[in-house]
Amino acid sequence: MKNFFSTFFGAIVGVIVAGILCTVIFATIIVSSFKTQFHFGKEKEVRVKPNSILMLKFKDAIKERGVSNPFAELGLGDVIGDKSGTGLDDLMKSIKKAETDTAIKGIYLDLTDDIIASSATLEEVRNSLLQFKASKKFIYAYAEGYSQKNYYLASVADKIYLHPEGDFMFKGLSAQIMYYKNALEKINVEMQVFRHGKFKSAVEPYLLDKMSAPNRLQLETLLNSIWMHMLEGISKQRGVSVAELQSIADELKINFPADAQQLKLVDELKYKDEVSDALKQKLGLKEKQKINFVSLGDYFSHISKKGDDDEDKEDDKKSDKKSKLAVIYAVGEIMSGEGDADKIGSESTAKSIREARLDTTIKAIVLRVNSPGGSALASDVIWREVTLAKKVKPVVVSMGDVAASGGYYISCAADRIFAQPNTITGSIGVFGLSPNAQKLFSEKLGINIDTVNTNKHSDLGSLYRPASVQEAAYIQKSVEQVYSTFTKRVAEGRGMSQADVDSIGQGRVWSGADAIGIKLVDELGGINDAINYTVKKANLKEGEYELLSLPKQKDPIKDLLNGKKDAEETKVLQKNLGIFYDYIKYAQSVIKAKGVQARLPFEMTIN
Repeated sequence: MKNFFSTFFGAIVGVIVAGILCTVIFATIIVSSFKTQFHFGKEKEVRVKPNSILMLKFKDAIKERGVSNPFAELGLGDVIGDKSGTGLDDLMKSIKKAETDTAIKGIYLDLTDDIIASSATLEEVRNSLLQFKASKKFIYAYAEGYSQKNYYLASVADKIYLHPEGDFMFKGLSAQIMYYKNALEKINVEMQVFRHGKFKSAVEPYLLDKMSAPNRLQLETLLNSIWMHMLEGISKQRGVSVAELQSIADELKINFPADAQQLKLVDELKYKDEVSDALKQKLGLKEKQKINFVSLGDYFSHISKKGDDDEDKEDDKKSDKKSKLAVIYAVGEIMSGEGDADKIGSESTAKSIREARLDTTIKAIVLRVNSPGGSALASDVIWREVTLAKKVKPVVVSMGDVAASGGYYISCAADRIFAQPNTITGSIGVFGLSPNAQKLFSEKLGINIDTVNTNKHSDLGSLYRPASVQEAAYIQKSVEQVYSTFTKRVAEGRGMSQADVDSIGQGRVWSGADAIGIKLVDELGGINDAINYTVKKANLKEGEYELLSLPKQKDPIKDLLNGKKDAEETKVLQKNLGIFYDYIKYAQSVIKAKGVQARLPFEMTIN
């Protein structure tokens, strides 16, 4: 009876809570609808007081695009709605606005949380901070402990503070790749591989138990390029030579916080309250006065609202801005069909490019690519739309963290390609996989598979038998054809011979810095550099055009009501699997992949 009442009352409480949540969601939808249609209602007001400091903390992953959260208007942004990360576009826009905002006196980087971002994304943020610093406003950085990634960002600061008992990691970069060959042998699964490119090592984890010589060579070259760029950036800001920085890493000279200070990598060892005192002194505040900190979220909300008000007051001027520059985001693996915020769908991405081409008010296109590749066929569908758009208006590519294999395929036809020095690109090569689990079923599980075919090769690609010699030759021929097409596309787009493309192809990856010398990339720079170049290329004048982001993002309220099941499952897996999540995710994506793949040749963790 006791259990009955516990369950009964528990169910009632659950129903009440669910009812309240549904009521809040419904009320928010109604309020949002009224505000959208009739500009009615008062939003949560964010005021930026004079003598304020913009505080940047990086608890969430930095992703390409920010997602609007209508629930923030009711002060429920931390409870309901999208909380999956910080948009790089929102972050850069906020830092840019803070340069000229008289209320903002400086930026405070709280870097105790490790930044969840890859090298090129970090470079975008760092460059924005350097530009902010040029405005003569200050940047102070503090952390209880600095990872190498966090310190690279902190190195732009005027003052770098470290907790007196904190950590400081400075040891160089290391890349680790997981190999599955022995595990597959234990369960009697044979991975049949078809590839072109001696560096196309996406298949190596299924065939080997360690790196091949070509793969080790390309990874050493890649890591050294990224590391040297980091060292040069730190050296320029801190006045410590690259040779000395190498010595610090090689000899593990930093054991304690005092070592980092003595070696001039940090300025002072302070507790957080002492850093607060230093900031007060910088602002000219008295001891008992409070610092006006403004979070990134609040500041972006403030400048966005202010911009909306300005537009409402100047409808006539806005109507004159007929010219647009489209920024089309291509983020994630490349697949056929519709994509989403984390996957590039051939249909949806091609549609966005096509619409931008046919829209006469759009004068130019910047294609922002952050992709390790995927389906070769889907890549070619998108490539076709890029070539068509290029015939009628400028098309410029901005590469993010990675634009490799299929990611490079969809980029190569552009008028100009921008990449960060630490962007991972190239990987011009293709492969196919066909697992044979016949022995797993028969010898390990005691299961026999019998088959009926209408034709000799009807069960080609079956999981339950190996490919015959004739079938293997058939599949390999498809791989060779795709590689030939891939290198031809690159040769046409980059003004090179197909033989030259093949010599730097073979599946090899390159850093953006190294890709310049082999003509895979035209210029080093971030998305703002690509936009500025495109504006000039299209003869657009400042103040007479507007940026249009595509594809249009999904309604966050609809996403919430649909449950976002996949996103929640991903969060659970990430939490429980930790560092192994990326490996398992990659293995799943490769095994599930259909058709010939133009994909980055590895999934690695750089530490």
